[in-house]
Amino acid sequence: MVFANSALEDALGISRRNIEGSDFPQSFSEPGLLHSALQRAVQNASGALRYEAQLQRTMDDPLPVHVVVAPGDREGEVVVEMLPQEQLARQEREERLLDQARANKELIRNLAHEIKNPLGGLRGAAQLLEMELEGRDHLKEYTQVIIREADRLQTLVDRLLAPHRRPHVVGDVNIHEVCERVRALIEAEFPRGLKVARDYDASLPEFRGDREQLIQAVLNIAHNACQALTERIAAGDAQLILLTRIARQVTFGKQRYRLALELHVIDNGPGVPQAIKDRIFNPLVSGREGGSGLGLTLAQTFVQQHHGLIECDSVPGRTDFKILIPLP
Repeated sequence: MVFANSALEDALGISRRNIEGSDFPQSFSEPGLLHSALQRAVQNASGALRYEAQLQRTMDDPLPVHVVVAPGDREGEVVVEMLPQEQLARQEREERLLDQARANKELIRNLAHEIKNPLGGLRGAAQLLEMELEGRDHLKEYTQVIIREADRLQTLVDRLLAPHRRPHVVGDVNIHEVCERVRALIEAEFPRGLKVARDYDASLPEFRGDREQLIQAVLNIAHNACQALTERIAAGDAQLILLTRIARQVTFGKQRYRLALELHVIDNGPGVPQAIKDRIFNPLVSGREGGSGLGLTLAQTFVQQHHGLIECDSVPGRTDFKILIPLP
């Protein structure tokens, strides 16, 4: 071992001084696999070798890692990269989320336009028909049903198209001003039975973004949480927590950032239903009766326009929506 970074030092629980110069394959439960991969890399038998392994640690259980072995820049040197399988799974999940969001965005836009055009004709025809029904009020009830339903669908289509119509207005954003605006709106709508707690990191810097979009994203998440808290609000013990932190050296969306904003919206509700846990950011997926299933989809769209993403960790009694946005 010629060089080891601090991440390996932390993973093994051994100082870099002790790692460098050691017979590194002995740090694995199956040393022979790495010996073979190193030999093939030196001989340049292949560009890069990948396999799964168990990294032995001094104080903890073995760490499952994805190992990549590739020839180094200098002759005879080999680079060994290890990625914890949990982190690899997370990166793959984030990549799926981003691909899914892009596909949803295109689908929504095309579908909304396809619905919008005939909808106007349908409503207009119903209005013309109603004008011909003078003195036949019992039949006008039917034309009114058509007009009301057309208007309801028009409202839904407008909400679907909202993120694509409104320009991205960039300015300096203080995330705590965003949180306070959301808190005021939530407390006005749910004045009793709900406690909104704040846990802010005052060191968070301002960043460039669209303040109104971020308010809407956080409000959509908080409002969903409050609707899930209906029973607890009635019992008087519902809680919503707005928490901010700085995350350092984080990777999401296949990119590593030195600093990122973490904004958590946490509630003590029943949790996200297991049946929709993997689909909550999909359009028209809702966990409650009468829900449009657009709130989280729009929130994810707005956050992705800031090069960020939203993650959800939910168990009964605690649901945590985490917004991650890179900081300059």
